[in-house]
Formats: sequence, C-alpha cells, structure tokens
Amino acid sequence: MTDTELQLREAIIAKCRWMNATGLNQGTSGNISARHGNTMLISPSATPYDALTPEMIAAMPIEGGDYGSWKGPLKPSTEWRFHLDIMKARPDVGGIVHTHSTYSTVLAIARKEIPACHYMMAAFGGMSVRVAGYARFGTKELSEHALQALEGRTACLLANHGMIATGASLDKAMWLAVELETIARQYYLSLAIGGPVLLNEAEISETAAAFGSYGVQDPPVRETATT
Repeated sequence: MTDTELQLREAIIAKCRWMNATGLNQGTSGNISARHGNTMLISPSATPYDALTPEMIAAMPIEGGDYGSWKGPLKPSTEWRFHLDIMKARPDVGGIVHTHSTYSTVLAIARKEIPACHYMMAAFGGMSVRVAGYARFGTKELSEHALQALEGRTACLLANHGMIATGASLDKAMWLAVELETIARQYYLSLAIGGPVLLNEAEISETAAAFGSYGVQDPPVRETATT
C-alpha cells in the first residue's frame, strides 16, 4: 500500500466519523468512496466508523477485473453498485458521499426536488437537485435511477432513502454534501412560510460563473520545466 493510498483510506475513515459527529449522517447508514487511479476505495458494510482501520477499507476495480469484485477483509458497502457505476460513468468524479441526512431525506421521502431557491444551487450544476426514482438499496435499479438523476448534476436525492453528493475530490464531495443538506433545510423551512421566491436561469448561471474561485479548490497543476 502506497503512502498516497494509505492517506486516502485514512481520509475516508475521518470523513465517515466526521459526518456522524456533525449529524450529517447516523449510524452506519452512510457510505463514502474515493478514486485511487483505477481503483475505488469504499467504506465497508455495516461496520461502526469508530472501529475502522485503513486495512478495512474495501478496494474495487473501476475498469477491468470482474464487476463487483473487491479486496479486503470486509465486504464493501451494500451501496457499492451506485458508487462504482458513478465512477465508471463519470471520470470527473473522484469522491462520493452518501448520507441519510435529515432534511435531504425528508424531501426525498416526500419526493420533492429542490428548486433554485438559493444561489448555491449553482454548485449542483443546474436549476434543481433532482429526486431519483425509488428502488431497494444496493440494486442495479437504484444505481440506474441515481445515474439518471445525476446527469449534468453533482448531487441528487434518492426517493425514500437519502442523498448522494459527488466531487472531483473527496473534500469537494463532502463539501457539497454539507451544502446539499443546508439548502435542503432552508428550502424545507421556506415552505412553512409560503414557499421560496425562485431565482431564474440567468441568475444561477451568473453565480456558476463566479464560482471559479469559490469553495474547495483543486490544487493547481504544476508544469514541469523543460530544458
């Protein structure tokens, strides 16, 4: 195991513990994955986060190898399928966070997509955060629904289930998961006082353009000098 892979495994564990400590998730219902080359590292199934060690993080091939195969002492999360399918379909995704956060899940239970009620909607790639159709956890059908809801988007809700947030890095995915739960709470509360005044497409596009220097940024690419 390289130092880089070890650090990524440790980061997955740290973020699993952090999302529970902050209330973004409860118990072992959430799961986190990260891309490491052609491998997906993912939290194991039904294992308390406080008991995790780096060796317990499951490794799955993204391309090549048998679909669904894994290495490690513990089985990958039961939601490995949509994590893997997203990484296969979206090479721009380097990290995925799935939680059952309260307000996102409330809206998912009601099957209410989140409209452009706040300028931060620009972070999700469009004018709404969609609700993926319902299917039992861990199934091919759920993965297909999630992929459809994520077309042109960085996050979605899962009907009667929870939410998914993606990012170019694990840090970005977690940042977006927090933003999604925040805007879900704000939208939910606005419905209690008559509903939100929605922003238009031009206003969201303007915000998206201004996001070039906002939020968690990817490290700059260093050019190698040639002589």
